[in-house]
Amino acid sequence: MLSLHKRFPAVLLGLLLATAPCAYAASAVTVQAQRSSSSNAALPHKCREHLQTSHNGSPEQVDQGLKQELGQFRTLAEQALMLRAETIATGKRLKAQMEQKKPLSGDDLALLNIGITEHLKLRKQLLEAAESHECWLDGSEQEWSSRGVRPEARLQGVMLSLASAFLLYDNYLLSISLFEGDAKLRRLLNESDPGYAVQSDALAKVTLSYDSISNRSRVRKAIKYYERASKRFGALSDTAIETAYLDLLIRQSPSYSMVRSWSPFYVISRKVGFLGGVTEDTLSGLERTGTSLFSMVFGNAVGLVETRKGKLYRQHAVAGQVRETLQAGDILLEKTPFRLTDKLIPGYWGHAAIWIGTEPELRELGIWEHPLVSRYHDEIRQGRGVVEALRSGVEMNRLEQFMNIDSVGVLRKQSISRQERGKVVLQALRQIGKPYDFNFDVESKERVYCSKLVYLAYSGIEWPTKKSLGRTTFTPDDVAARALAGDFRLILFYHSGRQMAQAPLEQMASLMEKKGTDPLN
Repeated sequence: MLSLHKRFPAVLLGLLLATAPCAYAASAVTVQAQRSSSSNAALPHKCREHLQTSHNGSPEQVDQGLKQELGQFRTLAEQALMLRAETIATGKRLKAQMEQKKPLSGDDLALLNIGITEHLKLRKQLLEAAESHECWLDGSEQEWSSRGVRPEARLQGVMLSLASAFLLYDNYLLSISLFEGDAKLRRLLNESDPGYAVQSDALAKVTLSYDSISNRSRVRKAIKYYERASKRFGALSDTAIETAYLDLLIRQSPSYSMVRSWSPFYVISRKVGFLGGVTEDTLSGLERTGTSLFSMVFGNAVGLVETRKGKLYRQHAVAGQVRETLQAGDILLEKTPFRLTDKLIPGYWGHAAIWIGTEPELRELGIWEHPLVSRYHDEIRQGRGVVEALRSGVEMNRLEQFMNIDSVGVLRKQSISRQERGKVVLQALRQIGKPYDFNFDVESKERVYCSKLVYLAYSGIEWPTKKSLGRTTFTPDDVAARALAGDFRLILFYHSGRQMAQAPLEQMASLMEKKGTDPLN
């Protein structure tokens, strides 16, 4: 599969198609069901069929089936967020290219069409997730209990549907905003191509699908139920990682923010109409007021979904201490409980990266003039010494950017030689540009996720791995486990904004053990 960094037009149209129409936009049948009796036969066909095949049995069986679905949805959501992050990065690059009057290549035009069929699967899965649980909003608690659906499980079902709808609409807003001022790209997106079975006016049809009063009414009803039930079952998100992930996904959705009156998105929600189509008139009106839809709705934070800034954010003294401590080849571990990615990764640590060092360090290692290092001279001189796998792919970032975190650990391999450190740096640099691996499989070659970067860079170590859903996985806690085993030294450790100076290794071990029994601590 081609890297998403090389096929932005395909990603863009794929995101558009993944939004048309969302479950709530096509819920006339469901609205009717709201007025009907509460028997299974009165529910919409898809929802009734889903109840019978996936949630038919005792409350325990319903809970188990729902838990499995929520786990599958997390993978699907990560795929959607990965596409979104890569679209932003490549979209900016493509827009800059078009501003320089450079034409789209033949490959770009071909990939525009390929992207349609490639992303239909994602669209279908998101729609199925939303439609299969959207009717859980209707009926009374007693009626759902008679079907074996506990109140807590019902809340999870509604949250799954709501999260799916928000993912679809957020992607729609992103796609619209990326070409809001580009008539040529809009024309290309709306052109048909019989050779690829692409229908005309795809973009226009997507926009029309959101002009639905019932659509907006249903989502608002779902939000009110979610907020009310979340208060009632507040402890649920503290004990179930699946629910915590859904909760943060919903709360950090720009679409969700648009219905909260004190949100910075309130103005844009009044202009475009919450869950409504963005028209030419809307965009023209925004332009007249000097407003950018992209910056107002998404800015630079999408893909780094977070509820707040880290406790070490802009702590310059701490960043300076970390910088002085680091050596080329060191491993950086981080904890960010305010981000979705931290909810997805089991264990205490939520992310891992490699410090490749500075120009003087790389000269001392004798690899500064290596062809692979030469390719990144400019980035290294700009201070981009952290190599990490984010949703937008494997990239180089400044330490200051990395330090938007609560906790950090610096690991260094015991008795590492100059030659070994140079090899680690080169292996890390070889991963730059690879797309994110939302399947979290260490045995695949084309894609990389955070701890897999460490796995590849330190290829001579017998890392602890696990089997999960048929894949071999490797987490940041598995990286830290080698420090507990004595293969690495814990050079520096900050937990929840405070330095752990006394017995740091023992304190890290205690936190990791506690996290293992309380996965959302």
